[in-house]
Amino acid sequence: MDWSTSLLGFAAGLLTAAVTAPVGVSGAVLLLPVQLSVLGVPSPAVTPTNLLYNVVAGPGALLRYRRDGRLYGPLTRLLVAGTLPGVVLGAVIRVFAVPGPVVFRMLVAVLLLPLGLWLVARTLRPAPAPTPAPAPTSVPAPAPALAPAPAFGHAPGEPSPRTVTVLAVAVGTVGGIYGIGGGSILGPILVGRGMPVSRVAPAALATTFLTSVVGAGTYGLLSLTGNGHIAPDVLLGLSCGLGGLAGGYLGARLQPRLPERLLRLVLGSLAAAVGGLYAAQALV
Repeated sequence: MDWSTSLLGFAAGLLTAAVTAPVGVSGAVLLLPVQLSVLGVPSPAVTPTNLLYNVVAGPGALLRYRRDGRLYGPLTRLLVAGTLPGVVLGAVIRVFAVPGPVVFRMLVAVLLLPLGLWLVARTLRPAPAPTPAPAPTSVPAPAPALAPAPAFGHAPGEPSPRTVTVLAVAVGTVGGIYGIGGGSILGPILVGRGMPVSRVAPAALATTFLTSVVGAGTYGLLSLTGNGHIAPDVLLGLSCGLGGLAGGYLGARLQPRLPERLLRLVLGSLAAAVGGLYAAQALV
């Protein structure tokens, strides 16, 4: 790989992470067509190369979220606790029974394409606010003291901790089988269920980082015994990852300055684009 390819990979990682980090998506799935069509990475080596990108790029955004005090929380702990056992389960499934890539792409397309379109439509046309009750004619009683904020999973429309854990196990299992981080799946689902992007993004990126570490290590071990292009393109993965490291930090720093409406539109558009890409690949 020459210096121009490394520079192109760095630029692609930088731009992708800067756009996707504020919504909790690593951007590796968006680098896939660039690596295949522009940079010439063979398949299946493109998958571990993407995982290597996640490993190198992830700490950039995570460091910024940690400095802001938004990395460690109940949602992050639930997602990590469910994802890591799921990755182990996915590795076992990969050894004994691996579904074909066409089935996987169709499942992702069926999940993300309508979810992304729904999230965009819901953001552009939010549900109408309830009509306020008419003011009483009598002297109102003193207002009661403000109730404490609801605990995790008890806000209206927010999934319960058990639901989040089950979802994390499922996404972790998919990550163990197919080598994806999972943030592009977790983010739209959780935001679509009513969670703010500012809370989902750090937790989804932490989950992506940990599953990518395990996945990249697994592919590295498989490359020692298997034939073909199994090992990642290390130099390209590092080049893209270093760009993503800087872009992820920048994107995480910009997130508090971006309106929630814009973040939801970006996340929904990314989910729909990924779903459409996988649908096209499955139908070809």
